[in-house]
Amino acid sequence: MAARCPIASPLIGPLPRPLWIPATGLALVLFLVAHLSGLALALVNPVAFEQLAVWLHRQVWLAPLELALAAALLAHPLLALAKLITASRRRPGAAGPLVSRRGQGAEAVAAWSARLLPASGGLLLLFLAVHLVQLRWVRPAAGQELASLLAVLASPWSLLLYVSAGLALALHLFHGHESAHRSLGLLDRSNGGRIRASGRGLALLLGAGFALLPVLLLVGPGLGGAGR
Repeated sequence: MAARCPIASPLIGPLPRPLWIPATGLALVLFLVAHLSGLALALVNPVAFEQLAVWLHRQVWLAPLELALAAALLAHPLLALAKLITASRRRPGAAGPLVSRRGQGAEAVAAWSARLLPASGGLLLLFLAVHLVQLRWVRPAAGQELASLLAVLASPWSLLLYVSAGLALALHLFHGHESAHRSLGLLDRSNGGRIRASGRGLALLLGAGFALLPVLLLVGPGLGGAGR
């Protein structure tokens, strides 16, 4: 059997093609954790949030980091789509539809989230495009990051999209976290339960955080004064 063709990376060297989907996914999760932590600061200390935004925008490494994140955001869905097409071509037509072997409760939710990965991923890509147009392609002026975000969230349609994206993220990660660890060879019988539990907890934490944060920013105490 011929060896799998690796994809060369100037940062981490050759990486086997099947590992790029989980690797880019886990990298994006790390970014989401950091991003949610920074946004949550706006709830408790709007002034510190603005100072953090100004500091970040002045860092020389921010532009290369954003380019790397953009590359991961593009590579992750494209590689996942290619994997899905390849798997569908290899699957015998007479085999019929795949049947989940998962049970009830969280296992049933995980199976459901796996089937909806294309839909949740598509919604996240739509949100990303809108979010970039609204708040990143033209950056808010220094000290106006929170005011610009609140102005965007004042639109009911934008608020609905932001909340829906948080729910889609929870659904996407509920299965994706476990799948990524399995693809990387990090999941086995001894740690499978812990990885599933931690992944699903992370999915709920990030999903709820990004879904609730827009609403809390609009109604939270003291935040109205921050935008005045």
